[in-house]
Order: sequence, then C-alpha cells, then structure tokens
Amino acid sequence: MFDLTAKTGFSPKTDILSGLTVALALVPEAVAFAFVAGVDPLVGLHAAFIVGLITAVLGGRPGMISGATGAIAIVLVALVAEHGIQYMLAAVVLMGVLQVGAGVLRLGKFIRMVPHPVMLGFVNGLAIVIFMAQLSQFQAPDASGQMHWMSGTPLYIMLGLVAATMAIIHWLPKLTRAVPASLVAIVAVTLAVQVLGVDSPSIVDYLRTMSGDADATLRGSLPAFWIPEVPFSLETLRIVLPYGIILAAVGLIESLLTLTLVDELTETRGRGNKECVAQGTANIVCGFFSAMGGCAMIGQSMININSGGRGRLSGITAALTLLAFVLVGSSIIEMVPVAALVGVMFMVVIGTFAWSSLSIMNKVPATDVLVVILVSAVTVLTDLAVAVFVGVIVSALVFAWKHAKVIHAISHTDAEGAKVYSLRGPLFFGSCKGFGDLFDPRNDPEQVIVEFEHARVSDHSAIEAIDSLAERYLKLGKTLHLRHLSPDCRKLVSKAGRLIEVNVLEDPQYHVADDALA
Repeated sequence: MFDLTAKTGFSPKTDILSGLTVALALVPEAVAFAFVAGVDPLVGLHAAFIVGLITAVLGGRPGMISGATGAIAIVLVALVAEHGIQYMLAAVVLMGVLQVGAGVLRLGKFIRMVPHPVMLGFVNGLAIVIFMAQLSQFQAPDASGQMHWMSGTPLYIMLGLVAATMAIIHWLPKLTRAVPASLVAIVAVTLAVQVLGVDSPSIVDYLRTMSGDADATLRGSLPAFWIPEVPFSLETLRIVLPYGIILAAVGLIESLLTLTLVDELTETRGRGNKECVAQGTANIVCGFFSAMGGCAMIGQSMININSGGRGRLSGITAALTLLAFVLVGSSIIEMVPVAALVGVMFMVVIGTFAWSSLSIMNKVPATDVLVVILVSAVTVLTDLAVAVFVGVIVSALVFAWKHAKVIHAISHTDAEGAKVYSLRGPLFFGSCKGFGDLFDPRNDPEQVIVEFEHARVSDHSAIEAIDSLAERYLKLGKTLHLRHLSPDCRKLVSKAGRLIEVNVLEDPQYHVADDALA
C-alpha cells in the first residue's frame, strides 16, 4: 500500500481544512447513494450531515468520517420500493437501536476475530468498488437521454482534469503540507474550469442527469423532526426487523473495519464499542429526521487522514460545511467539476489498495492468498458484510482443517504396567476422529491413562470423543483414566457421560473457552 499518510498529531487548522475537503467529496456520494436507495437527494445529504456530526462528536475513532453509504443504500432500495420511505425510516431507527445494543453489550471486540487476509481482501475489494463507482462519471446522456461513454473532446477534457487533480495531490505535499493537497486540487481545477470556460460536467449537472430534472438543485433546508408514519404492530415489525438486522450488521462491520484501518494508518487505537453506540445513536436520529442512515465511509476517511485530519474537529467541520452547502452555499458547490472529485477518489483508490498483497502472493500459504482473492471478489460482486462473513468462515475452516491434523500421542508403559498416552495438540470437533484412531483398546492393558498436560480440550465434541473412548475400554472390561484434565473439562465430562473415572493430578489452570479474556 502506498504510504500517503503523514502520521502527524492533532492540529485544529489542519482538521478544519481537511474537513472542508471531505465535505466537497461527501456531496456527490450522498446524492448518488440517495438515488440508489430510491429517495430524494436531500434524504441522503441530511443523513451525511447527521451521521457525520454525531459520530464525529461521540464516536470512538477521531478522524474517521461517516455518512450515507452505498452499503446501506443497497439494503434499503428493496424496502423503499416495496413499502415506501416511512418503513425505511422505521428500519433505520431499528438499525440504530440494534447498533447501540451491540455497543452496550461490548460486541465491538469481535472485530478482532477478522484475520489479516480478510482485511487485505476488504481493502482491495473496496478500492476496486470505489474505482468502478467513478467510471459512471465518464458517461454522458445523448439527445434521447440515454447514457453512453464519453468520446472525443469531452473525454479528453475529463481525463485531463482528472490527471491534473491527481498530479496536484501527488506533487504538492513534496512542496508544502500547510494545506491539504486534495482541497488545493479541487479549488484549483474548479477555478481553472470557470476562468477558462472549460465545458466539463459539474456537480449540479450530475444531479440533474441522475434526477432527470433540469431545474434540480442542491439547495435545501434543515432536517425536520418526523415520527415515521407506520402502524405500531407486529406486522410492521415483521417487515422492518429483517432489514434492521441486516442494516445494523452491514453498518457495524464496515464501520469497525474502517476503524481498524484508520488505527493502522495513524498508529493509534480507536474504541470499537463506543463507535457502535455513536453509529447507533446517529441512525436513530436519522430515522426521526427523515434521513436514510449511514455508517463509516472508507473513501472519505482516507481523504481525511491523507489530508492530515486526526481529531474530532475534522469530522465536525465536514458535517457542518456540508450543511452550509445545502442551506446557503449550493451555488458555490454546484460549480465544482465532477472530474476534480473523480481525481481525488482515484488517489483514494491508489492509497487504499494493499499493493503489498501482490508481492506476498508466493510468500504466504496458498489458503491465505485464496482468502484475499475471495474476499475481494465477494466485496465487488455482493457487499462488504457478505464478504467478511465468507472470509471469516473460510479462514476458520482452514484453521480447523490444519489443526485437526496436529493431534498425536506419545505412548509408554509405566512402572505399574499401565499404558500411558501423552496427548499432544488441540482436541476439538475437527480432530476427534484422529483422536480416536490413536488408541488400541483391544491390545492395551487393563489400566490406560490419557495424559492431557500437553493437550487442550476445546469443545463439547471433544468431551463426547473422550466419553466414546471410555465406552470402548469399558466394553472390554478395562478402565480409562484421564490425568491433568482441566476443571472445566471435568465438569463437562460429568454432565456428558458418567462412564469415565477421572484421576486429576496437578491440573493446569485453563478454561475450555477463553470467555474470561474476551
């Protein structure tokens, strides 16, 4: 991954300038995601303001930017199409309640279970998604209103402005870091287009093309309090609950993974559970102020971090500036060429993609490479939440398969004539078959001892395997003893099967499941 991030401390000036840059990039994204969800652009803009402001003030990761996102919009589109915007608002409120609950129950810590290959696949897939999302900006309507790819002079102008934006962002930091390079690039390209009279699509052109309204504008009003007009019944709950659960999961996964990425870039540590509560609070407010809800935005977060934004002031500035654009500054923001924002996002793509993952393909296990590619592909083809679930499940299965083959035993006969099996490796559902094959009940003496000092009993399947082994010896008139078995395992054995005579000597102090440390 390119190191485009200056790991500097908090600076109010830098945070304010970085927030201004982020606000410019938030506008077209919020508009686009509102159209994806099938709602008015103001619903998306209000969501970007509300979620951005509340998470900036209350969130667990200063410097991370939240707002209306594509992941949320994709889930909402079916609900809006089938039941209308009021049910969407109810689902957003429920999403927020579930997210607050996740934070209160401290479920944010489970993001630690995401393996590194899944993280690499996440950032690579998201970089590809961001890149592909920008390609639509290279389309223009023809006389009949149908979209087609640009060609000729319009394409050359678009590519030239994108290249100029990227060049400024790349080279300016080598001269000075007094102001964010992305902000300078956007302002410079906008001024050049206005002064030189260059014919290039602007943000308002994009809005009017998307809406089909030649008079569409970004100008709007403050979000107003509104209780969703839905029946308070079990039927309503049946409709919105599945969407609320999916929305909450998608929002938290994207937010917590983005938080982890920002942690790595800034070499600091955010608070996942606090972020869950903040995200939930923001979405509850969105549901009562006619906004579509949202979560963390990796693209805008990368812009903020690369521009030097480190504190809460950057997110607060971005949210308030966005609101100012909507209330009084729409005529100014509408002049910004789409090409300038595309150039900024292309630089985000370059900075987000884990280029190092390409160089380690032949240096890490093939299964890790498979997980990286799989998660990247699923992120592009479906959505982030599905990709992460798939990646974690595949990684867990690979881990279980590898450790299922580790278990073995060293046997000897002690001075009293008993056969001692000294077990090595983890005993869990994946290794139970191999565990049973280690013993020879028919040829073993009457007294058999299984030594667990160097083994770990991990789950109930392991207890059942031990119980089954004891039954095999019992049927032959022989006795199986377990030595150095943990207290937790002894308790489970007493419940699962009472056929085992347990002889405990100097048990090691560990637990079957490490819940105490989670």
